[in-house]
Amino acid sequence: KFCHGFGIFQFDLQFFKKEPDYFLQKKYADFDACLQKAIGELKHARDGIGFGNKATLDDREQALVAIAYNIGTGNFRHSRGLRQGFRPPGGKFYGEQIFEFIRLSKTVATDGLPPVIATAAPGEAAVPPPTEIEAKGKRFRVDVRETPLRLRSEPKIDKDNPTANVIARLPDGHIVQAVSNKKENGFLEVETSLLGAHFRGFASAEFLKPAPDVDVVPVLQPAAEPPASGIVAVTMPRKAGTVTKRVNPATAHSLNEPNQPGRTGTTPDELRAELAEIIDWLAVDKQAHKRYQPTTNSTFCNIYAHDYCHLAGIYLPRVWWSAAAIEKLAQGKTVQPLLGNTIDEQRANDLFRWLRDFGMRFGWRQTGSLTKLQQEVNQGAIGVIVARRKNDGLSGHIAVVVPETDDHSAKRDANGEVTAPLQSQAGRNNFRYGNGGTNWWKGQQFAESAFWIHS
Repeated sequence: KFCHGFGIFQFDLQFFKKEPDYFLQKKYADFDACLQKAIGELKHARDGIGFGNKATLDDREQALVAIAYNIGTGNFRHSRGLRQGFRPPGGKFYGEQIFEFIRLSKTVATDGLPPVIATAAPGEAAVPPPTEIEAKGKRFRVDVRETPLRLRSEPKIDKDNPTANVIARLPDGHIVQAVSNKKENGFLEVETSLLGAHFRGFASAEFLKPAPDVDVVPVLQPAAEPPASGIVAVTMPRKAGTVTKRVNPATAHSLNEPNQPGRTGTTPDELRAELAEIIDWLAVDKQAHKRYQPTTNSTFCNIYAHDYCHLAGIYLPRVWWSAAAIEKLAQGKTVQPLLGNTIDEQRANDLFRWLRDFGMRFGWRQTGSLTKLQQEVNQGAIGVIVARRKNDGLSGHIAVVVPETDDHSAKRDANGEVTAPLQSQAGRNNFRYGNGGTNWWKGQQFAESAFWIHS
């Protein structure tokens, strides 16, 4: 599928002068000899791009090794991510093809074991399960009482910018597992899972209490199907025959225009194309689409994010149940949706809390990495970045993370890690594709933020 060369693993004829015996002894016809040669070449590529000290490689890292194997380590650039290697006219890069092939292989059951990744239904992407915990140290319970515990990328605090290296905020009672049990500057390196997001960082040991009663760190899995009873999805009721259009000012209703685009594909190519069609159809930057245009006092990032997810077949609420209604639903009672009574419109601050409290019931899960977020979105998944304001009376923000295209890309650093994913948003500045402000979700106006993925 990917290589046309001399032998099973493409050890080409130009290497005859370097290793003539491989060819004269017809080792290319021996599978074991070919495999041994391929492993040697892959190890050379792995070491050449700086992965030699890694005990294991994830799917993306394996694909990067394959790229270096394909083009040589001298031509490899971490900052280009998977968009490297041979590319046929109008086709995908070798790295993108390899990554998708690795992912496809994970959906196959082997040796009587279930597949690593469940086969996705039409209109959904094949998203891997949350990362398991590998640390073997002692387990601790977060003990903070008042504010979440800051998990940092380094065992230190910058006095001038105390939140600069914060990678997560762990709630009171959360379970973590130590990596080495050795303190450094009063910090303990720990590993944990938070609403499906894997984190490894440094936490102040002062706020960690031993948890001898806990056997494992819980790794939560998003629900495969939304709930059919109890606390179920809700939308704003409408009168028969009414149509909610993009050209009308925003309301609590979801769009229901004729011939709306959707997401029904079964391959990453099809899913990406459909998401691009949704973005162009919504045309958030088009002045005629009053639904998204900011006013003096209001912006509509929440409505655009809802519309994008709605068309993609994913539930992100435009309205949600009141606390009293949720109590009745949890008791098995029937509740009629009434705006301002049993349901309320959801702003960005509300969506932050909804994703935290109910998201996993509806298939959402967090990720702790922008690289993983963009990676899954590039396979046709749905991704959002959401931030909650410190002042709840002011607007938070939510932006959709969208698949990269030939014309629009995420920003990556020299190590290939995404620093600014490709985004689409409404707000003070409406755009179909862009990278947004640098780490906008870490702004001082926000109390907390999170990255979310849905298949």
